[in-house]
Amino acid sequence: MKNIIYLDNSATTPLCDEAKRAMTEAMEHYGNPSSLHPLGKDAHDLLEASRRRIAATLGLRSIPTQGQITFTASGTESDNLAIFGTAYAKDRRKGGKIITTDSEHPAAENAFAALEKNGFEVVRIATRGGELDWEQYAAALDRRVFLVSMMTVNNETGAMYDISRAFSMAKAVDPNVVTHTDAVQGYLKCRLSPTALKADLVTVSAHKIGGPKGVGALYASSESLKRRDFVPVVQGGGQENGFRSGTENVIGIAGFAAAAEVGFRTLPKTLPHLAALRQSAIEKLLSLPVTLNLPKGTAAPHILNVTLPDIRSETMLHALSEDGICVSAGSACSSHARNRQSRALTAFGLSPEAIECSIRISFGEQNTTEDVDRLVQSLAANIDRLVKIHR
Repeated sequence: MKNIIYLDNSATTPLCDEAKRAMTEAMEHYGNPSSLHPLGKDAHDLLEASRRRIAATLGLRSIPTQGQITFTASGTESDNLAIFGTAYAKDRRKGGKIITTDSEHPAAENAFAALEKNGFEVVRIATRGGELDWEQYAAALDRRVFLVSMMTVNNETGAMYDISRAFSMAKAVDPNVVTHTDAVQGYLKCRLSPTALKADLVTVSAHKIGGPKGVGALYASSESLKRRDFVPVVQGGGQENGFRSGTENVIGIAGFAAAAEVGFRTLPKTLPHLAALRQSAIEKLLSLPVTLNLPKGTAAPHILNVTLPDIRSETMLHALSEDGICVSAGSACSSHARNRQSRALTAFGLSPEAIECSIRISFGEQNTTEDVDRLVQSLAANIDRLVKIHR
């Protein structure tokens, strides 16, 4: 196979060396962390050390209290725990009001759709151009709202919503409102602090930061835990302080912690590197007959969405693959869905025709300016070839 240029880092990232080593070492700690014998204690100690390491990357300066970091099997499960767990935590919330956006990841959107069917009111704030409609949001806030859930970074456009402002506005109306952000695409891709964001609950995932697939976590603030803002959605043996039953994936969690620690340590270098790659791609793509779908406001440094000239994204993906270049047509999580029309790009303002011709380029710390050059060269050649064929 020819040298691969991987530019689909928003779908998943290569497993970093530190995670590989941590997982290999963790394989020796085979006891069940709930067992009371020495092997169980050994696994439990590794689990708790991993919990502390991940907590530190989220700005917790002290040992996390019980329940502050709950390990799950994915970012999707963490979103579901946050959303369903909050909705059903207290009887007075049943049938209440939730505010979110019209461009959330399916992990959150499908949970909200399910709650709507069960009598909850869900208000989706418009995000045209990658910006929240503040007038609509302010009008939606009232004392009936018990949950505000908004993603930190949009996984298809890279738009960064001002959720700190949104959450502060919600807390001003009701200090007890629960605030949740799906930070899967923002975690270790931007500077992220739950305290600064005014977020009670934060979803993160391992495989977007150089860790293994099949591991996620939900951060909960100490205030949220005191208020008992959410309840478990998976019942069983009561692991993870009762919030997520099931024997913990100690090997995966060890890899998650190692990847998070190195990602946090190298963030000062990674952020400008990613931003420089994205800016280089923008400047070079301006010479091609494409449309850059750039958010009006702040954008994440690693995601760039591009609309091609009357060439379906799948066609271009295959052409780029022939040149050893990997990009995507949108969220990998929904690429096999029957209805593949992107909600996020629709909300952004793209027409159905433009959506069918859009690709997502997402950078990782392993990428170089040479990768950008090869991508642009391949796009230029394939656009010229495919447009002629379509004529």
